[in-house]
Amino acid sequence: MSIDNNLDEYIARHSSPEGDYLYRLYRATNVEILNPHMASGHVQGRFLKLLVKMIRPKNILEIGTYTGYSAICMAEGLDEDGKLYTYEIDDELEDFTRRWLENSPVGDKIVFTIGSAIEKVPSLGIKFDMIFIDGNKREYIEYYEMGLRHLSENGWIIADNTLWDGHVIDPSYKDAQTNGVRAFNAHVRADERVEEVILPLRDGLTIIRKK
Repeated sequence: MSIDNNLDEYIARHSSPEGDYLYRLYRATNVEILNPHMASGHVQGRFLKLLVKMIRPKNILEIGTYTGYSAICMAEGLDEDGKLYTYEIDDELEDFTRRWLENSPVGDKIVFTIGSAIEKVPSLGIKFDMIFIDGNKREYIEYYEMGLRHLSENGWIIADNTLWDGHVIDPSYKDAQTNGVRAFNAHVRADERVEEVILPLRDGLTIIRKK
């Protein structure tokens, strides 16, 4: 979602700093990787860290690692015995992302896998207390349903990009990604197994609690 640049800068200045390592990762993402806007960024990253500290999950599942910014932010909020399992389908990102994750101060809390979370997660035999969905928008419902099957009672799902730069309310956008987000939002709203709210943070974050 677009936001006035001055207000965006004000919000960032009055939020906890991201730290040098994340700042350098974000800069490297912008210089070396296509579509750098896909990285979570400062304010959303701080929100994810605080959310983890509030929920205190033992195991987190992330679907869609990209360059690792959000994974590091969430891992920063974990207790000492916590683990974050993150999956990225694009193997061209592996060398860049693995290097930044493994060299981060919280690298020992992160398990990074290249491949489909839908295919690989069921074999882990792990119950997750929190799931962050940020993968292919056309597959959001599939991620969600798989995630619910492996989510602990009263667990949480956080779905990113659920306002999709405002395209969800613009009927002129009929592409598969936009339709995927619309279908996901409608699917969650109709699901009596959960309660949810969409926050207009960055590109839209949906906070979902399993009943």
